[in-house]
Amino acid sequence: MERRQHRRVSAHVKSLVRANSHEVEAATRDLSLGGAQIESSLAVQPGRQIAVKLIVPGDDTPILIEQARVQWNVDRTFGVRFVDLQPREQDELEQLIDEYIALDEERKS
Repeated sequence: MERRQHRRVSAHVKSLVRANSHEVEAATRDLSLGGAQIESSLAVQPGRQIAVKLIVPGDDTPILIEQARVQWNVDRTFGVRFVDLQPREQDELEQLIDEYIALDEERKS
């Protein structure tokens, strides 16, 4: 049974993840309004709160999600749930997801 409540897209977005004052490069591989799957060298444990900065190609300002909670981790990949998204970040994230959906539909046709 599908438990997800948000549209999820396969994405390849360069990102930065920050825990405390330590920020490292990452790659977001799966994305929704509710969270993301991220590959990174940052060692995180479930329950840990981090910040995620999505670097959107062609956009000068990254999408900054200040509160993301780690849900699971396996090797260098972990899943986060976005907590308390601000309206601006939610709008930008929704637009990015729509762009990935449009690209996917274009590839299929």
